[in-house]
This record gives sequence, C-alpha cells and structure tokens, in this order.
Amino acid sequence: MSDFLSAPYVLEYTYTRSTGPVIARFLESLRYGVLEGVKTADGRVLCPPLEYDEAGTATTGEFVQLRPAGTVKSWTWVPKPRKGHPLDRPFAFALIQIDGTDNAMVHLVDAEKPKRMKTGMRVRVRWAEERNGTIRDIACFEPVLPYLPGPVHLQYDVRPGQHYTAFLKGLEEGKLIGGCDPQSGKVYVPPRAADPVTGDPTSEYVEVADTGVLTTFTIIRIPFEGQKLKPPYCFGAIVLDGADMPIYHLISGVPYDQIRMGMRVKAKWKPREQWETSLENILYFEPTGEPDAPFESYEEHL
Repeated sequence: MSDFLSAPYVLEYTYTRSTGPVIARFLESLRYGVLEGVKTADGRVLCPPLEYDEAGTATTGEFVQLRPAGTVKSWTWVPKPRKGHPLDRPFAFALIQIDGTDNAMVHLVDAEKPKRMKTGMRVRVRWAEERNGTIRDIACFEPVLPYLPGPVHLQYDVRPGQHYTAFLKGLEEGKLIGGCDPQSGKVYVPPRAADPVTGDPTSEYVEVADTGVLTTFTIIRIPFEGQKLKPPYCFGAIVLDGADMPIYHLISGVPYDQIRMGMRVKAKWKPREQWETSLENILYFEPTGEPDAPFESYEEHL
C-alpha cells in the first residue's frame, strides 16, 4: 500500500478544580490588580501563596501585599510559540522572585528578543486589560532597566571519590596519574572507575608524562563575569604521552598566532612549595620545541 491513512487527533482533559481559601484569595486579588503573598510559620513569604510550605508545615494565613516587580532567577527562550501558549510571538518562560518573597513563581517575560533576557534582570508585572480572577490576569512580566546583578555563592564540601583522589594526591607529588584498563590497555587521565568504551574496570593506576600533544584549542577573547584571567588567553585539549584521552588546560609561552594542532607541549609547574591537591599546580602548558606530532597520531582524540 502506498497511501496510508491519517487523521487529526486531540488529547484533552477538562475538569473543575476547587482552589481552596489561600489560592482563591490570591486569584481574587489579581482581579483587582493586587499581588499578594502569604507568610510561613518561620516568617518567610511565599508567592504564589500556598497552604503548606515545602516542609509540609501549614502557612499562617497572614497575607502580605507585594510590589508588582521582581528578579529573574532562571529562564528559557521560546522562539516559536505553539497553540495554547499565552503569546503569539517569541517570549521567555522564567522563574521570577517577587520582591519581598522567598520563593519564585513561573511566568512569562515579553522581552522581544533573547538578548534582552538575563539571569538577575529586573522585571515588572504587565496586567491584562480584562481581568477575571486567574493567573492570566498577569498578562506577562516585562523588563525593567537597569539590570541588577544576581550572583550565586555556594560553599560545600567535595568528596572526589577513590579514583579522582588518586589523581589529586598524585598532583601533590608532581605526578599525573591515570587509570588503565588491563584488557584494552587504554589509559584515562584523570582515572575513572571504568573504561568508557568497553565498560571494563580501570583497575590499575599508572603515571603518565607531563608532556603531550595539543589536539585542539580555542582563544578566549571576550571577557565575562567571574573570569579569572584577562583575555586573550588560550585553552586547549592535551593528550599526555601515555594517555588515551585529553585533559584540558591553559596554553601559554608562545604567541597566539603560533599555537596549532599537533604542537608538542609540556607542563609548567608552580614552585614545589606551592603544590596542593589541585590541577592548578600546573600553571599552563608551553611548547617543548620538538617537531609537531603527525595528524595520524592524535586524530582519534579529536
């Protein structure tokens, strides 16, 4: 048969939901252009208001009127709206923390183009022309200038595990340690629990050289927030002698227009007294002065 049957199909669920007293008040306030949150037992404010906080504790029922503005905490761009989307032009879905609250609500930002979107940007409510007590009484949020920075600072303890611990302890002694799969003979730096190709355990640790081949690289020329180095600088993939996968590090000691694939490089270590359990013990990789490696020797690592 050359002609196959096809027909449109619609899957739809229609139901009526009881909102309860907390959400009902929130929606009724939206009808009059008022944005409200509710206080939790520990003094925080949630918007949209909820009957229970994330720990399952009942909120107090004490409502707080809020300014119709907030900060974008995260977002995603919708370049081609679908049927049922609230706007017929490109927009962003965003997590927005309303001023004076301790959580975030999901809504849309009418930013016209993705370049106007930024985590930490300020937005304000655009009310719908006709309101009837639903979340769509907030037609959308719109950008407000100037932007405010939204830095993230996290402090936590890292447990690198058995194999990466061996790698870090090796760096403290000026050694580069890899994990070897006895069956295939492949060596992976840093070591890992299993060969990613065969799945066999990489049960042996081996030391590899601090020299290798630069297989590919990029020149960073554009500054960005949090950058440790001032552009321009080079970051590259280096397959160390005796290893079968690249590590990534800075490339220096040579003009940028002379950096090339296949260039032989070696590690430039910090002074011995500054060594720690860190890959930053290596300041960068620099040319060895040897002839370039032939393409066939490293093409499988590209």
